Amino acid sequence: MDQSSVLVISDDAEFSRVVTSRWQAERCVPNFTMMSSEVELSFDPENFQLAIAGRLRPKALSSVLESLHAAGKRLIFVAEDAQLQGTVHERWPAILVLKQDETWLDTLMLVAGESLHRALAEGRARRAEQARVVLERQATLGRYMLDMRHTINNVLTSVLGNSELLLLEPGALKAEERSQIQTIRNMALRMHEILQRFSSLEKELTVVAGTDHGEAKFPMAAAAR
Repeated sequence: MDQSSVLVISDDAEFSRVVTSRWQAERCVPNFTMMSSEVELSFDPENFQLAIAGRLRPKALSSVLESLHAAGKRLIFVAEDAQLQGTVHERWPAILVLKQDETWLDTLMLVAGESLHRALAEGRARRAEQARVVLERQATLGRYMLDMRHTINNVLTSVLGNSELLLLEPGALKAEERSQIQTIRNMALRMHEILQRFSSLEKELTVVAGTDHGEAKFPMAAAAR
């Protein structure tokens, strides 16, 4: 199961405490990282799915929001008043801005929960797509190897035949040369065994695929009787 992570950044310790404490009442509680603008900020987007900012020093507001926005993750900013809410929304339209009114904490929980849910779903989708690309590459390589096995077998047949002919004339070779040719022959036999395993594996996978299709069709066929 994916573990969600939330970055809370504020220059007011009470703001961070209230947010994290309120979240403890929810069914799913993420991991929290708390920061302030008083330290040198460096955001690794791989370490969190959602950022929540609020109660920032005026001098640090722009730099903090710009850095968080550049990280490319979902960001919720809690504005202290309507004027700040409008200013942030106008400058950074992609940032979700909430006004800190009497219901802001409950609203934050609803919005943050949905944002985390979507972020985790998108993360799973990205990983699934990456896995699909890797599997497609491996499948392409596998198909190429299967297509080429007959050509490789022909080459191995030539190598084996010539090496065995040379080994049939023991007096024509020095001991070191004979050992080297024997090694070539043995390695060619080993490669032949590997190719045979490819062919066997292909047959096994074909049988399994046919069995799966047959099981999928069987209930439909039974229902048609």
